[in-house]
Amino acid sequence: MAMFILYAVLAGLVLGLLTGGATERLGRLTIHWGLLIAVGMVAQLALFSTPVGGALGPWAPWAYAATNAVVLIAVARNLRVPGLALVLVGGASNALAIVANGGYMPVAPAALAAMGRSAGVAGYSNSKLMADVQLWPLTDLFAMPTWVPAANVFSVGDVLIGVGAAIAIVAAMHGRGPLQPAPLPRGASAH
Repeated sequence: MAMFILYAVLAGLVLGLLTGGATERLGRLTIHWGLLIAVGMVAQLALFSTPVGGALGPWAPWAYAATNAVVLIAVARNLRVPGLALVLVGGASNALAIVANGGYMPVAPAALAAMGRSAGVAGYSNSKLMADVQLWPLTDLFAMPTWVPAANVFSVGDVLIGVGAAIAIVAAMHGRGPLQPAPLPRGASAH
């Protein structure tokens, strides 16, 4: 999902620029509890790309579910930001699928095959090929084209998260959403 979101952020930036938005407005976007979002995302990165997930053993899936909950709570606090309602719905659909499947996001065999990957992954991975999938429409059913750098599998929830993130970026670049006031030029008075 991380690469999918990165591509959504890049798409939002390009769309924002093409439609006359200003990147300097992004720094004025007010995000409450942003540290919780960052901590949750860094924790997930550690779970999947370091030995932390393997060291947690059977607790890794539940640590993953907990990090999702932390991020969702922080996103819910920011629903005034255009697009974040979609991010919340997408994140909640992913979280439902993960919890319903024992702390893993099931991956469709066809999506895995389209990526040219096998089911065997060393260490803890959030995606898992499973026989008895719960809430299958919410799971990783799709695959990015393999020519895309860092291509991966993704879910409907990931699409909603990506679209919501792109909307938030474009809106902020156009001055919509909860923005902090623009800084005053040097020597200017607030009165």
